[in-house]
Amino acid sequence: MDALSPATRTHCPYCALQCGMELHADAAGTSPLRAAGWDAFQVNRGALCQKGATSTELLNPALRLTAPLLRRTPGAELEPATWDEALDVAAARLTSIAADHGRAAVGVFGGGGLTHEKAYSLGKFARVVLRTPNIDYNGRFCMSAAAAASQRAFGVDRGLPFPLADVAQTDVILLVGSNLADTMPPALRYFTTQRENGGRLIVVDPRRTRTADQADLHLQPVPGTDAALAAGLLHVLIAEHLIDDDFIAARTSGFEEARAEAQRWWPERVEAVCGVPAGDVRAAARMFAGSRGSTGMVLTARGTEQQADGADAVNAWINVALAAGKAGRPYCGYGAITGQGNGQGGREHGQKADQLPGYRKITDPAAREHVAEVWGISPDALPGPGRPAVELLASCGADIRALLVAGSNPVVSAPDAEFVTSRLRELDFLMVSDVVLSETAALADVVFPVTQWAEETGTVTNLEGRVLLRRQAVAPPDGVRSDLDVMGGLAERLGWPGFLTAPAKVFTELALASAGGVADYSGLSHERLDATSEGVGLHWPCPTPDHPGTPRMFLDTFGTPDGLARFVPVACEPAVEEPSVDFPYRLTTGRVLAQYQSGAQTRRVPALNAAEPGPFVQLHPDLAAALAVAEGDPVRVTSRRGTAVAAARISDVIRPDTVFMPFHWAGPGRANVLTRRTTDPVSGMPAFKTAAVRVEAAQ
Repeated sequence: MDALSPATRTHCPYCALQCGMELHADAAGTSPLRAAGWDAFQVNRGALCQKGATSTELLNPALRLTAPLLRRTPGAELEPATWDEALDVAAARLTSIAADHGRAAVGVFGGGGLTHEKAYSLGKFARVVLRTPNIDYNGRFCMSAAAAASQRAFGVDRGLPFPLADVAQTDVILLVGSNLADTMPPALRYFTTQRENGGRLIVVDPRRTRTADQADLHLQPVPGTDAALAAGLLHVLIAEHLIDDDFIAARTSGFEEARAEAQRWWPERVEAVCGVPAGDVRAAARMFAGSRGSTGMVLTARGTEQQADGADAVNAWINVALAAGKAGRPYCGYGAITGQGNGQGGREHGQKADQLPGYRKITDPAAREHVAEVWGISPDALPGPGRPAVELLASCGADIRALLVAGSNPVVSAPDAEFVTSRLRELDFLMVSDVVLSETAALADVVFPVTQWAEETGTVTNLEGRVLLRRQAVAPPDGVRSDLDVMGGLAERLGWPGFLTAPAKVFTELALASAGGVADYSGLSHERLDATSEGVGLHWPCPTPDHPGTPRMFLDTFGTPDGLARFVPVACEPAVEEPSVDFPYRLTTGRVLAQYQSGAQTRRVPALNAAEPGPFVQLHPDLAAALAVAEGDPVRVTSRRGTAVAAARISDVIRPDTVFMPFHWAGPGRANVLTRRTTDPVSGMPAFKTAAVRVEAAQ
């Protein structure tokens, strides 16, 4: 592989910070490039976590796929194939299955790490070439609850409607369900600066994480009770006259209904349900309210969102922000901390089951007409809404007979993962495009080796709504092509020649398709993003080529039809799987610093494996003593769905009634064999954070 530039400015392939990095030729020869921080990029200012610093190691051809793989007969091993052979087989199988079972029998499952160009093209490919409604993506597991809540409250879903730098300037932050010290280390500096500036931090988390250690107040609720805890804070704000009546009257609607629900959640009742002392509930509300005119933010992440009432839980926290008047002005507001690298952009431009590009609803006749015109088809030819991710995967082998997977590893990352694995095995045809042979790719009939971040040019949107250009720095290995080339090759064989495969041209069409939508990118292009402020990006909406972008939303009006933010009354009766005699403990899951998502890529990096070599079960010393378990002993965790075994990690940072497992590993320690397919009825978010389990020594 020949480097195209000795120093290329681009962005990290992992989380939604999209840290700026410079890629340099590696004189040591261990990888084609080495990564260094890009000091001028405004989000990370030169800082990289260990994952970002080692990201170039995956460019090594020895660690990844470099030729298509084909299972030539059922039950046979995957074997190398030519691109033409693999594309011909895939197209023939898709044609046959659609003819036998109907077009809706073909499903598409995308990934939140795909660039805009890929995510947009995947949605277009599904709806125009395959003409199936059944497309969704793994971002359903990440941001769907917060997205639904933001749309209900503000009429717009943009993770952070303000720059991350504003965090450092606010008086008080209520951080719910996030351990940034492990998941986004470079972002933690903003919270450190906020406290150095005299600000205060409240953290809500069942575990006393490294992030919670920095808090002025840590609330440690029973997993799955977040909505009730938020209602308790709202109750105190109302009872102690800490609400901002002027803001509520001028800029919101629906307060009386939310007030009526909150009246039922006095602090002592919250303590009985959530396990948070009533005094701490009152202290948190008072701290967040602050003095009249003080600033504040509520920030949520997966801990509160990945629940069976995830959207309601987020709306309950948004109600707290609105009641205190902490929205619609500088250094105030609600934000959702997006997880995956392009989790924001991935849901804006068409790979979500109910959306078209520009964050348009697929059921909106005007949206259908606009996008159909861009695509050169009749609006009537567009299918309707598809099935959200959990339902789509559960339908495999039944209504769904063929599945195309791009950039996702649901065998490890999906809830009730063994059930999902069994459904994938029942498919007539499974096609996977990926950089490595993931656990999901190992089940496929056809596997396409595709380019990764440093080998291609494309765009992403980070957690602030900042649209960025990732620049190609190195040529891909021989035999590796882009996901766009996979779609183009299939489209040609399926009767759609000319499907766009050049990233800049795809983005130009995306911008046109998004014009006038909520997420309007029509003023953007690869050329403009490359040139603007030395490539530091522009925030959407950006509707014209001379528009400066929109770093801060909602300062004058919210995105609802009447311009008012909406309180959403929340009943606070979460549908959790309660502990029982047979399953007396609660399981919650999450991430660790040195691994990422399903681990398909990070588990191939020696330095990351040395830092975090395998799965574990974190349990309180009291629980460990009751089980006669010592540090490092194997522990068996069993839910109603399956069993996982991993080493004990004993710590008083977790509640005695709760155990924690990271979800990055396959094999015996696969945490998601334990989790539930129960979903939030509003957003389709699975209840990853709440499962009843039995815990035993495995010796």
